[in-house]
Amino acid sequence: MIPSVLPTYNRVPLSFVRGAGSWLETDDGTRYLDMGAGIAVNVLGHAAPELVTALTEQAQALWHVSNLYQIPQQQKLADQLVDLTFADTVFFTNSGTEAAELAIKMARKYWHEKGEDRSEIITFDGAFHGRSTGAISAVPHSEKMVKGFGPLLPGFTQVAWDDPDALAQAVTEKTAAVMIEPVQGEGGIRPLPEPALRAIRKLCEDTGALLIFDEVQCGVGRTGKLFAHEWSGVTPDIMMVAKGIGGGFPLGAVLATEAAAAGMVAGTHGSTYGGNPLGCAIGSKVLQIVADPAFLDQVNAKAGFLRQKLDALVATHPDTFESLRGEGLMLGLKCKRPCGEVVQAAYDAHLLTVPAADNIVRLLPALNISEADMAEAVDRLDRAATALETPKN
Repeated sequence: MIPSVLPTYNRVPLSFVRGAGSWLETDDGTRYLDMGAGIAVNVLGHAAPELVTALTEQAQALWHVSNLYQIPQQQKLADQLVDLTFADTVFFTNSGTEAAELAIKMARKYWHEKGEDRSEIITFDGAFHGRSTGAISAVPHSEKMVKGFGPLLPGFTQVAWDDPDALAQAVTEKTAAVMIEPVQGEGGIRPLPEPALRAIRKLCEDTGALLIFDEVQCGVGRTGKLFAHEWSGVTPDIMMVAKGIGGGFPLGAVLATEAAAAGMVAGTHGSTYGGNPLGCAIGSKVLQIVADPAFLDQVNAKAGFLRQKLDALVATHPDTFESLRGEGLMLGLKCKRPCGEVVQAAYDAHLLTVPAADNIVRLLPALNISEADMAEAVDRLDRAATALETPKN
């Protein structure tokens, strides 16, 4: 008999009743150290006092009115994002998947308004842009994502990751946009080298194609800059944001230049819940905290501390770990044994991590995690690896 919750997840037999900072607690009082942060969502940890206050104050005033009306909280958050980024305009969604849908629509509408037949979008192997029909159509090489869901939507070409020649050959007079994650998350914590991002930007400028960055997982302070592309010094025309922007509340956004968004006029897109007062009040507080240069300096300092500890862990357990990669507090341990075994051993050590492609264990802690908690996390990973390496009688 099918369960009442559709079984589309292989859920771990763990359930949590409360959280504080980087710790979660089960109903029997067992505490787990969370190095996944809801898959890069809880950027300020669990039950962050500042977000609890923002949520409570807004909840006591107004939750939802719909986008038929002006929403001051939405305007405030949009203004913050415009002031802090390349963007001239913002549309708010509930998730990264919805942000991907709009980014695709926006790029195609841009060329339609110009009267040019350019609708194809180039994506990359290992990419993940969500699970809607449009988002999975963008990654047709991913059998896990697309098998059984055809026919896929046309108009997408997928090329090898970090292969400039393949990308250049794929661009045609039909190419509307290139869509890429500056750091792949689900694809295995793969940062695209900065020269490659700059080369993609130049290719787009030379051919007229729009550049779309998917910063759903790598954005909002995760790499030590407010957005990951800032390290390369290039900017996109359109950017997808979600996860961390809401600090745990469902919130996403599409940021765009005025030129890229020119075709998106009244009636071309909408969202019932996107940009509601509750979500935007929380998002505004998240951005106020995370965008502070002093906060980002701390993220980089914490990242350096954690990387040093993890490098030592890899050296100590060469039979379990192969290498460490990533940027900021978006790190991946490349495993020599199946990463699922490492994740399970970490559960046994009361530590939460996240698996990814390419046999990677992801570490995506809250951006305000303490050094003591990071050291404890590495100690627990050490115990997990030792348990895996110890022969069983």
